[in-house]
Amino acid sequence: MFIDRLSVFMSYLDLTDHQFNPKSHWDLPLQTSSIPLARDLALFDQNGYDLTDLEQRYAEANGTQAHSHREHHHALKAPWFTQPDRVEGAVLNHSLLFERKGYAGEALQQLQCWAKANPLIYKIIRIRPKWGLDFSIDYADRDGNVFEVLHWEYDGFDYAEVEDRKQELEPRFAAIDWDDAAASILKQKDRWHHLDFFAQSDWKCNYFGIVKERFKMVIWE
Repeated sequence: MFIDRLSVFMSYLDLTDHQFNPKSHWDLPLQTSSIPLARDLALFDQNGYDLTDLEQRYAEANGTQAHSHREHHHALKAPWFTQPDRVEGAVLNHSLLFERKGYAGEALQQLQCWAKANPLIYKIIRIRPKWGLDFSIDYADRDGNVFEVLHWEYDGFDYAEVEDRKQELEPRFAAIDWDDAAASILKQKDRWHHLDFFAQSDWKCNYFGIVKERFKMVIWE
């Protein structure tokens, strides 16, 4: 079991002040009478946070900007932890807060009306609001060793529950000396390297003494 050490200055991570938006549904409609086309709902992400073109338009109408995510993808996301540029040792790959909204009020009424002509819109109507945490830190050294120190993802449909996890993990991640942790994990490579993806994740969660990952939860009701 890994024991936290209060070595914030050795973690090389900065906690941002970004917070989740607890609002679960968009309620303002689009200012148009044109029925969305099939392409407006293309590449629907049923278990993640990538937004279709139609979802991006509702986000904008409700005062929120979607951000580019992995080239052509867009999501409601914000940085969670950041790190100054590093090229060796424990290097933060990404650390993000994600959200996906459902629909209510006039926005829902508008979608329900359009769905009579384009049933694909029910894919948007049936969305359950979801919040997610994503923390990924890698290791690289001049001897050619590279591996994930920890890649932890956690999704949930209950805002309060995911927010509690966020509050629980922030001081733990900030207090870890990630270089020391990476060196220790590298020494124990024979215990985890042969394991599959999920088993490696469980091993590292146990090592750091944190809750197991939970992600890819299907977003439809």
